[in-house]
Parts: sequence; C-alpha cells; structure tokens
Amino acid sequence: MSTPVPRVVLRSNQSWLQVDWRGIVQYSDLLVELVMRDFTAKYKQTLLGPMWSILSPLLTTLVFTLLFGRIIRVSPDGMPPLLFYLCSLLGWTYFANVLAATGTSLTGNARIFSKVYFPRLVPPLAVTISNLVGFSIQFLFFCCAYAYYKFFTDFGPHLTVGPWILLFPVLIIHMAMIGLGVGLIISALTAKYRDLVHVTSLVVQLWMYATPVIYPLSRIPEKWRWVSELNPMTAVVEALRQGFLNSGHVTPASYGVSLATSIAVLLVGILLYQRMARTFVDTV
Repeated sequence: MSTPVPRVVLRSNQSWLQVDWRGIVQYSDLLVELVMRDFTAKYKQTLLGPMWSILSPLLTTLVFTLLFGRIIRVSPDGMPPLLFYLCSLLGWTYFANVLAATGTSLTGNARIFSKVYFPRLVPPLAVTISNLVGFSIQFLFFCCAYAYYKFFTDFGPHLTVGPWILLFPVLIIHMAMIGLGVGLIISALTAKYRDLVHVTSLVVQLWMYATPVIYPLSRIPEKWRWVSELNPMTAVVEALRQGFLNSGHVTPASYGVSLATSIAVLLVGILLYQRMARTFVDTV
C-alpha cells in the first residue's frame, strides 16, 4: 500500500483587514535573511562600511553646531552644542532611515513578490530591524562623546540623566512605529502614484525642521508649543534629550498623545499597505 503524499494548500487571504501574523512567524527565517541582505547591500562596496553610521550624523552635527550654534546662535538649553545635536539626531536619523527604506517596500520588491509567496509585511519589517544596527553604532558613538564631556570638560557636573532614560527601549520602539507607519503609507501611495517617490525626501527634510531637532522646544513660544507637540516625533526627541541630558520639555500627557498618534499612523499604514499589496503584482 503506497504512502499518501502530503499536500500543502495555499489559500489567498481575501481580507486586507487581516494581518497574517502567523505567517510572519513562520517565515522568520526569511525575515532574518532579508535583514542580512539589507544590511549588506547598504554598505557593500563602500570604503568605510558601517562607519558611515557615525560619520553621517557627525558631519551633520558639525554643520548644525557651526550654523545654528555659532552663526545664528540658537541656545541648546545650556548644553554643549555637539552633544545636544548628537542626542537629537540619535532619534531622528533612525526614524528617517526607516521611513525612507519602507517607503519603497512594494516597488523595490516587485520581482520577489511576483515569483514567490510570503507575507508582504516581511520586507518593511526587515529594513526596520536592519537599521537598528546603524542606530546601535550611532548610540555607542554618542555614549563616547557623552563620557568625554562628563569626565573631561567643565560641563561634567551639569550633565545628569533624567527619569525618561528608563523608557529608552520604549522610545526605540516608538521611533520604529512612526517610521514604519509613515513608510507603509508612502509605500502604498507610491505603488499607485510613482512620482510621489521624489516627494519623500522633501517631506523628511521639512519634517525635520518642524521637529525640535536643531532647536529645543523651549525656543517655541508657549502659546504655540501645542502645535509642535502634535508632531509625534517632537515628544520622542524631547524625551531622548530629557533622558540623557536632563534637558527636555516632555510631559506624560504630550508623550501619551504622541504614542496614541503613532499607533494610529501605524495601523493606517498597515491597512493601506495590505490593501495595495493584494493587487500590486497584477498592476506593476
């Protein structure tokens, strides 16, 4: 008597409101492979490799220090300008990298999508995780700069950590949520309107100036501060500075609004991405 041959039946998920979390877990090995692919592709055939994770924010910090600290004379709340901008860019750079990478998740993986099935949320999750490597390198450099100012300069007695430092892991997840959510929305829109790809970099640049990255929140008049706090990245950047430099203006209420907004943006991004991913291969 012959042994029956096992069969695997693949059924398409007709509802774009349902996220295949079980499938993401089952394809965890693919997720790991894509994380390695994204990290390798980012630094392949480069002279400095992962050192760009330090050099890029360092050069940006030097430009901010010279332009806004020396010429325009924006006061960084009594903190060393170099340390102030390094801390600000610590959160902003990871968010911007995740947003830019996930913004091309559909168009950039069209060939793979058309050849094999796997949960379409795997590529954006992979770039979100792979960018944590660059974030970790940048964080270690910030810690070295912090130690220098703490133990070898006159700013040492004034450098203290704040209670928000205990939420540092939560802040990392929070940044990933905002970047991933906005990136998924952009990815879904650019899959239908390709010219929006050229607008993404402009949106990121304008968003940075609308976020207290190059200036402290205290520079905004108090009656207009609520407008800046509608930006979900404002509370994250201020919480990072309050945690590491004890020089932020974030409150539990403003952070709660930021977190709620971020969750809403992430859910909208997932739903739009799921809806577009169902028919993207047929229209590409």
